[in-house]
Order: sequence, then structure tokens, then C-alpha cells
Amino acid sequence: MSLKDETGLIAYAPDVAEARASGKPIVALESTIITHGMPFPGNLDMARAVEAIVREEGATPATIAVIDGVLNVGLSDETLAALALRKDAMKLSRADLAFALAEGRTGATTVAATMIAAAHAGIGVFATGGIGGVHRGAETSFDISADLDELARTGVIVVSAGAKAILDVPKTLEVLETRGVPVVTFGSDEFPAFWSRQSGLTSPLRLDTPDAIARFQKVRTAMGITGGMLIANPVPAEDEIAREIMEAHIREAMARAEKAGVSGKAVTPYLLSELVDITGGKSLETNIALVKANVRLATRIAVALAA
Repeated sequence: MSLKDETGLIAYAPDVAEARASGKPIVALESTIITHGMPFPGNLDMARAVEAIVREEGATPATIAVIDGVLNVGLSDETLAALALRKDAMKLSRADLAFALAEGRTGATTVAATMIAAAHAGIGVFATGGIGGVHRGAETSFDISADLDELARTGVIVVSAGAKAILDVPKTLEVLETRGVPVVTFGSDEFPAFWSRQSGLTSPLRLDTPDAIARFQKVRTAMGITGGMLIANPVPAEDEIAREIMEAHIREAMARAEKAGVSGKAVTPYLLSELVDITGGKSLETNIALVKANVRLATRIAVALAA
């Protein structure tokens, strides 16, 4: 049974509560990838697999979601399975996280909302697939993800495969630089492009070990430097889709979205779904592979931070 905090709005899974009390490493995991990123039953298989990776690497997984107006930090397998089947879950970011709590709704947390929950719970590391960012055409649509401002204000390390390649990646990096967010690529001088190891863009910073990332974060903390850190982890070479090939697929998916009149929060899940169709399922396979790789790296960073 989950343990609610004094507000009654947040509930911790028993293993997460025990890890918090004993200072053991915890890795936060988002839930929009379950409800809005992959079809059933692949979404449930992936969610279980990444939790198993966290445990295998020596930490406690905390998948985060709002269930009937309660922010759950850590989900039972039964709740995870039920969430994977939900068709009506809200997609929650900073703007509507508290709305879902106040109205007793069920919703999945985006990068921004998961960071808020993780920071509140004292969890310093969060693994995801790719962050949101500046959308293509943002100079006219003004469509920029709340993830970027959250990275600037909330002190959580976010491990991803870079920004989703459906975005304007150069502009996304510019905004992160303006916001003072450290962007570190793991083991490479080039910033990755989600499904592809290369984006054509030089990474602002590079570190090659989880210990080095943990040391960097500890120095930031000691210096009183607030805000998050983005760790870009290139997808494993054997799972990537070449950048040139993927770009052509993205342009086709975007043309479909424009024709269908898709806008706002619906754009990203629509494009991801269309890309699965266009690539014959290969983009989904790569997505799953990169999430697993990110979770493994995030857990090793969390273990290093706890040492």
C-alpha cells in the first residue's frame, strides 16, 4: 500500500519510501511514454523492463503518475498495468499538474511534471527517452516545450537521448544555453538526435563516466548553482537509424500532421505514432532501446551520487 505524505496529495510506493528514508539511490521515470508514447502491450513491457534495469543496477525505480488525484511516486505492478491500458489519461506538465490533483483526475507526467515530482521527493536523477524543446516553425507558432524552463529551474539530472529529432534541435540547444542549463553528452563530442547518434551539432560539454557526471553535479551543488542538468546519451550504435534516413521520415510525418490539422500537445504523440507506421516499426524499436540505455546510465549516475 502506498504511503501518503502530510498533504494527502502525494503517495510513495513502499520501496520508494524505504529508499528515501535510508538514503538509497532512486531513479525517477516518467509515465507519458506509457500512455502517449507506445501502444499496448509494448508500453507495459517497456515500463516493466526499465524498472527491472534500475533494480539490476542497484537502485529503486520510481515511475511517477497522477492516479485519481494523487501524485504517485512509484507504482505497483497492478497500477502500472492499469495505466498502460488507460485511453483517457491527461498529459501533464507544469501548467496542469496541480489541476489534475485538485480535480481528482488521472494523468501521465511529462518531463517537466516528472522533474517537479522528483525534486519534491528528493530524487536527483530522472531517465526519459527524449526531452521536449523548440518545435520546428516555433518562430511563428511560438510552440516551445515547458521542459526547457523546467530544466533551468528544477535541480534534477535528466538523462535522455537528446531532444526528440522531430524538434528544431539547434534552437533547442540555443534556448538551453540561454537558460544556463549544462548540456553534457555522454561519451561523445556530438550531441545526439534521439533515434540517431549524430545531429551535426557539437555538444556543449562531454563527460565519459557516471562518476564524472556525479562529481560535476556535486560541485554545482556545493557552489549553490541551481537548476537541472541535461545528460544526452547517444542511442546504442546497433539500434540507431541514420540521421539522413530519419529526417526524411520526419518530414513525411510532419506533412501528415499538417494535413490532419494536428496542433498543441497532440503534435508529439501524433508524429511518434506516424513514424512507427512510416518506418515499419523500426522507430519504436529504437525508441525502446534508447530508453533502456538511458535508464541504465541514469541508475549508474544515481548510484555514484549516493556513494
